[in-house]
Amino acid sequence: MERLSKSEIIFKVISYTLVAIFSLMALYPIVYAFSVSISGKGVYEAGQIVLWPKDVTFLAYKEIIIDKDFWIAYTNTLFYTVFGTAWSMAISLTGAYALSKDKLIGKRKWNFLLVFTMWFTAGMIPLYLNYKELHVDNRWGMIIAFGIQAYNIILLRNQFSTIPSEIEEAAIVDGANEFQVFGKIYVPMSSATVATVTLFYAISRWNGYYWANLLVNNGEEQPLQVYLRRQIENFQQMADTGQVDLPYAMDSLLYAIIVCSIIPVLVIYPYIQKYFAKGVNLGGVKG
Repeated sequence: MERLSKSEIIFKVISYTLVAIFSLMALYPIVYAFSVSISGKGVYEAGQIVLWPKDVTFLAYKEIIIDKDFWIAYTNTLFYTVFGTAWSMAISLTGAYALSKDKLIGKRKWNFLLVFTMWFTAGMIPLYLNYKELHVDNRWGMIIAFGIQAYNIILLRNQFSTIPSEIEEAAIVDGANEFQVFGKIYVPMSSATVATVTLFYAISRWNGYYWANLLVNNGEEQPLQVYLRRQIENFQQMADTGQVDLPYAMDSLLYAIIVCSIIPVLVIYPYIQKYFAKGVNLGGVKG
């Protein structure tokens, strides 16, 4: 076993210490949110909750379980995430595959136009008016209109460009068509980058708030983040007018909603995080 030098030991100690500190900083808000969500009203309003819960009660979660609007919003978010991610990946994968091909007519121009959208936009008001004119105010409109992100297509395109052309040529000689080359060679050989981009799209869809709040006026189609914002505004109005007298703190209910909203992400992320760094590195190397 090779012995580490003094400078290497110092570097490792500093690195591990910083990683531990940043990990605790990232973990603390989650632990605090859960603690507040199950703590009693009196101890929370007295400012006694710092890390661990006190006077444990699950009244806030009971309120969520019987709230019909919460489950509607939760179902909408699942719908946006599942179908939105599937649509985004279908468009991004096929687009990236085409842009990675030298035989694509006007390849440099198409790639320039793609990158151009990352530098310049029409502006918030023109975008809003455009979406309203196109009737992007329902579930399918939100899914289709926000289907792709240029950065994700570039990641996939760069990864596809690293696959040796000899593999494709050998597959074509064996009788494979363009769809088989794409589905059985390029996508499987780019699994790390594909998983990473899928994660990007899924997180973006799951946390989607801004445009959904502006465009979707039907409460039956609004996602969980908009529902959470609406609850905050309702509770704030009730508190200002003195109309609320709940057996739990208002923040306990809000934190309970937040905890419920991040559970799917916490469950899924550990299974695909191993692809994350690898996928970004592979897809971000070649320009």
